[in-house]
Amino acid sequence: MFNFPKSIAVRKAQGTQYIPDLRAAVPGGYRGKPVIAEAACAAGCTACVDACPSRAIALDPLRIDMGRCVLCGDCEPACPAGSIAFKTDVKLSSTTRDGLTISAAHPDIDPIKVSAELRKRFGRSLKLRSVSAGGCNGCELELNAVGNVNFDFGRYGIDMVASPRHADGLVLTGPISRNMVAALQICWDAMPEPKLVIAMGACAISGGVFADCAEVDRRFLEAFKPTLYIPGCPTHPLVFIAAVMDLLGIDV
Repeated sequence: MFNFPKSIAVRKAQGTQYIPDLRAAVPGGYRGKPVIAEAACAAGCTACVDACPSRAIALDPLRIDMGRCVLCGDCEPACPAGSIAFKTDVKLSSTTRDGLTISAAHPDIDPIKVSAELRKRFGRSLKLRSVSAGGCNGCELELNAVGNVNFDFGRYGIDMVASPRHADGLVLTGPISRNMVAALQICWDAMPEPKLVIAMGACAISGGVFADCAEVDRRFLEAFKPTLYIPGCPTHPLVFIAAVMDLLGIDV
């Protein structure tokens, strides 16, 4: 039986879930962009490297590849010098693979380059087709969330579509398992030109923790370079939204 007073109490407790300004939104409790201290690490210390499950950290100088980082945060408590910390910044994406590496000398990810051509063609309407190529369903769940009542990405004319024939871009998640290679290629071939690839999540960008797995085949990305790299494990909806809006030059 419907309990109206209880429903009102729940609604009051939850507050307003709709996010009116996605540009200004900051996710609570989110582990985002790392901050690396300028002080040099102790000689011979490899604690953070040893703690990293995806080989995202390198030394001399200390740097983190956000294309590999799974944002587990294990490096932060492992570092005896406290050289690594994390902010809630959702600006994690780049249009270049090399631009995803952060160090003390390079504290910010290379900004997304707005394409005038993409903005002219897709700035008011962008249709995306998602392909999970061996993903764990983490990024896929977050991608589904961009269209819910909280984020309502469709207000900017950006939607997920069921058919690749209706799509302007392919959102790739997962490391690309061998069993998904043919399906991924079929989807891509069915999409009309012009089209673009968006690599979402550490698995899609670098293979993540599965990079050295014999069942992973990443030749698709060698043939079709992503236009946009969006880190995360999984990628937060606001990270994805900020990246796509930046690519298309959408300000509000």
